[in-house]
Amino acid sequence: MATIYDFNVNDIAGKPVALERYRGKVLLIVNTASKCGFTPQYKGLEALHKKYRSKGLEVLGFPCNQFGAQEPGSAEEIESFCEINYGVTFPLFAKIDVNGDDTAPLFRHLKREKPGLLGSEAIKWNFTKFLVDRDGKVVERFSPNTEPAALAADIEKLL
Repeated sequence: MATIYDFNVNDIAGKPVALERYRGKVLLIVNTASKCGFTPQYKGLEALHKKYRSKGLEVLGFPCNQFGAQEPGSAEEIESFCEINYGVTFPLFAKIDVNGDDTAPLFRHLKREKPGLLGSEAIKWNFTKFLVDRDGKVVERFSPNTEPAALAADIEKLL
């Protein structure tokens, strides 16, 4: 059975990253966007990253332009926006698709492991969050409406 560690992704600069590098960490994987009503959640995600990183949490942001074209920028624009406006220091990755024929393999896995409401695998909007335990198992899926701070108790259980 596949785990998160079986996947490779590209970082925001386009360099390959084996998720194996995060083995033994608790991961919060989020599809993000810079021009979305939920964009202020970057602040909350960064707060979780700062609070729990030393205990083993890694927040991983995956920009996606599939919802209302709310992530139109280049990699450089996305990275700059996140840093300047929200002080983001957690890893950002290359823009991906999370639904449809070109769904990134990582997100295909996440959706299969933790479907949404009524068993639907489709991601409904930006800032859908997946919590992964230290063994690479997807343990929870949170809707875009769930504020990052509300995940603290779930994260603490896994740390």
